[in-house]
Amino acid sequence: MKEDIRQSISKVSHIHSEVAAFLAQKLSSRGLPELISSHGNILFQLSINEALTMGELAKKINRDKSTTTVLVRKLEKAGLVSEKTAEKDKRNKIISLTEKGREYNKITSNISDDLIQTFYKDFTPQEQEQFFNFLIRIEKNFE
Repeated sequence: MKEDIRQSISKVSHIHSEVAAFLAQKLSSRGLPELISSHGNILFQLSINEALTMGELAKKINRDKSTTTVLVRKLEKAGLVSEKTAEKDKRNKIISLTEKGREYNKITSNISDDLIQTFYKDFTPQEQEQFFNFLIRIEKNFE
């Protein structure tokens, strides 16, 4: 049993790789650009929040501002987000989805549904909730 517990992190890493491969295949089959998970997280955060400053976005995706800036530049080049200077503080950049970005999110929402269905196959609703609560507890251990 103890060895199984020691392998938990390896399992999480393996699942992360499988999820990335699943998403890459689904995006490719729909002719969509392959983006890394941080790009997807940015697009997701912007679908929830109409516009965010670079600093707010960095906090939400758990990356530093310079890394977030590089990620946003790629999305901007792909036409998925736009950036403008904040009116109140000219040092701040406001990031928002473009129409193309909103369309991309609609398509990826369907892919996300497929992912969730695959991820939780054969789990009861109670097991899904319990698993999610365990993940939250693990995440808090690192905060």
